[in-house]
Amino acid sequence: MTSHTLAVIVLAAGMGTRMKSALPKVMHPVAGRPMISHLMDTVSGLSPDRVVVVVGPEMEQIAKAVAPLPTVIQADRLGTGHAVAQARSALGDFDGDVLVLYGDTPLITLATLERMLAERRSQRDPAVVVLGFKPMDPGHYGRLVVGAEGLKAIVEWRDANEEQRENPLCNSGVMCIDGRRLWGLIDRLDNKNSKGEYYLTDVVELARFDGACCSHVEGDPAELLGVNSRSELAVAESLVQARLREAAMAGGATLIDPETVWLSWDTRIGRDVTVWPHVVFGPGVAIGDNVEIKGFCHFEGCSVADGAILGPYARLRPGAEIGEAAHIGNFVEIKKATVEAGAKVNHLTYIGDARVGAGANVGAGTITCNYDGFNKSFTDIGKGAFIGSNSALVAPVKIGDGAVIGAGSVITKEVGAGALAVARGSQMELAGWADRFRKQQQAKKKG
Repeated sequence: MTSHTLAVIVLAAGMGTRMKSALPKVMHPVAGRPMISHLMDTVSGLSPDRVVVVVGPEMEQIAKAVAPLPTVIQADRLGTGHAVAQARSALGDFDGDVLVLYGDTPLITLATLERMLAERRSQRDPAVVVLGFKPMDPGHYGRLVVGAEGLKAIVEWRDANEEQRENPLCNSGVMCIDGRRLWGLIDRLDNKNSKGEYYLTDVVELARFDGACCSHVEGDPAELLGVNSRSELAVAESLVQARLREAAMAGGATLIDPETVWLSWDTRIGRDVTVWPHVVFGPGVAIGDNVEIKGFCHFEGCSVADGAILGPYARLRPGAEIGEAAHIGNFVEIKKATVEAGAKVNHLTYIGDARVGAGANVGAGTITCNYDGFNKSFTDIGKGAFIGSNSALVAPVKIGDGAVIGAGSVITKEVGAGALAVARGSQMELAGWADRFRKQQQAKKKG
């Protein structure tokens, strides 16, 4: 038996030509982060002793995404067996279990990988464990041929006979291989096939030729979607979203119409939160308990404390911090600003680079003028302050605790605590002017 050590080889050198993108295939995002990052997070749950990622030339974005884990370059794309061979320099004489995974298969679960490892470490001591699955449409997948003695062969669809093509058990490509045997098997692969490539699947035949047994574990087809096109990326997104929504509801949140709520991989939602339809959670959002989020809100990079009420049509941008029981209403945008406990910003307002003190009330149409074309400046609104509708607070500026700003004001100077500030043109009234004006205009038309 091998020692219970583990290495993981992640194959991520594919060009992804069907994606029609300058971005490497595995860097396309699912639920707000690259699909390879989903896989690497799952891999970390295995606590492997070594991990190496095989990339193609000029794929620095992937190397950066998986850092500090090492990468090796597959300069010539000569098949999956050739890709695994590139990892030899990083793994050396490693003799534990070696998992071979694919960067474009981001949905595989930790539980499935653990079942593969358990099978590899079973008393049968299989040289190779292959992850199989039974998709709704087996299509042109390779088939796993299984007998009483275990996995007998992997037959490519184009080489399979009619009976083998009727077999629903397909090859996912994911394998767990005995590290003591790995390089001996890889060295004997040849490229005598229609594609002129070195197929990793041939290790099963080679291992059985050596007298070793091979076996398989069956996985959920939903975990084993390979993303090779934009349409498959959309399918992967929908599957991840279903998982995230289910987790949110299991954690105590109510999603009124789950399929219209979009979550990110790191979204945190507390208990007794109600999320109405058509809400988007971008990366970096944390929601406390007892929060109500009304429809058509969009959040990213923000935090919301317990008991807040948000929306509809509220936008929280990065750096927004919403305090306990605060109200953020319709068509309100908050950016890099703190709205403290009990404060209300209920209508048609922009608050950026600012603090809104506890219990303050910001009227409709108010904006913090935080940018002068060159620099961002800060607006400080004290606790209990009242900002009248349609006011413009020209930063940097401070509004004292309990101060009142008259509607329609343009505030450019500090306002003291408890003071009233009004900054607008004086109102003038000319009695009877409107009646005289109408008579004059009517007379001109008659003339």
